[in-house]
Amino acid sequence: MSNLAPLPHHTRFAICGAGPVGQALALLLHQAGIAAKDILLFDAKTHAQVGQDARSIALSYGSERILSKLGAKPEKTTAITEIHVSRRRHFGRSFISANDYKLPALGYVARYGDIISPLERALHTASIVTHRPVHVTSIIEHAQYAEIALQDGSRCTADVVIQAEGGTFADQEKRIQHHDYQQTAVIAHVKVERAIAHRAFERFSDQGPIALLPEAEGYALVWCMRPTQATAALNLNDYEFLSALQLAFGDRLGSFLSVSPRVSFPLGLNAQPQASQHIVRIGNAAQTLHPVAGQGLNLGLRDAYVLAQCLNRHSALDASNAAALQEFLNLRKVDRQATIKLTDTMAKIFASSQDGSFVQGLLGMSLCAVDLLPPVKKLLAEQLMFGWR
Repeated sequence: MSNLAPLPHHTRFAICGAGPVGQALALLLHQAGIAAKDILLFDAKTHAQVGQDARSIALSYGSERILSKLGAKPEKTTAITEIHVSRRRHFGRSFISANDYKLPALGYVARYGDIISPLERALHTASIVTHRPVHVTSIIEHAQYAEIALQDGSRCTADVVIQAEGGTFADQEKRIQHHDYQQTAVIAHVKVERAIAHRAFERFSDQGPIALLPEAEGYALVWCMRPTQATAALNLNDYEFLSALQLAFGDRLGSFLSVSPRVSFPLGLNAQPQASQHIVRIGNAAQTLHPVAGQGLNLGLRDAYVLAQCLNRHSALDASNAAALQEFLNLRKVDRQATIKLTDTMAKIFASSQDGSFVQGLLGMSLCAVDLLPPVKKLLAEQLMFGWR
């Protein structure tokens, strides 16, 4: 439901940001027994703007399970059963397969709209209201509640306000953990001569990682490069862009045949997970990551899952929301920091070392070691599929 009910003066849980993480949290709270009238969603985007989002999202196996249990399984997905990690013009590679862990997939690729649509239908079925488009101008904490002020002058108070909308790195205020990678991600969909079904590629170059995620008849491309190179790449015609991509990625999939219109966004780490008496951040509002391992949304969905459990448990015990939010921070600390460290290290090291350096040799050895040491590979695979548990 969207904008069908007047804004109440007070609610138990107000979620600012109706992206997949905010919507999943609302459904998780409702599934835990919270009445629909006690959950409100706010979002700055219109339905039309959401529908125009052409991003392709990497969902981990664990994230797909969370959405499926909510009755909001993405409409169209392509399974990733294998991940091939390598470095352009250097030895060393790692190969991870779902068969090694007796799972149907390591993860899935879905378009943003195909993730959002089933979530919105589930919210409608549950009678959970989303107010959009509305702009939250401030959140003020009082002793007994938090107060949300909207751009149109209206106000609403809540026992707990969850900030679930973080925006992109360039739009965010600087936080405690902050690093500008001096990289821009160029996003597109490409078709190749020799696609390998259900195999994803993470290819490291001296500019940054190139990810190819199997999707439909081709691959979702995330090409990370320096800002000046990205500007130049966006100005290339299709033939020139495909030629540049071919040179950067190599011939492992044969020739690159076609490319969709391209979009881009700057990359950085910006993280400060925190909570007060009545306010908590989750998802991109708590941590914005480099897309190198495709963990941003997955980490956010794990945030939502644990937060719903904490709020429900403390509600059942008639304990304070502040205690629930503190428990949430404690439970999420290890997974959050492990995922931040993984993506930050990969983004910095693999893209910063120069060709022929001693460090490049060590990097090649480290990729080989992942394959040669099953416990290390298992640890990495489980982090990608489920997070740190």
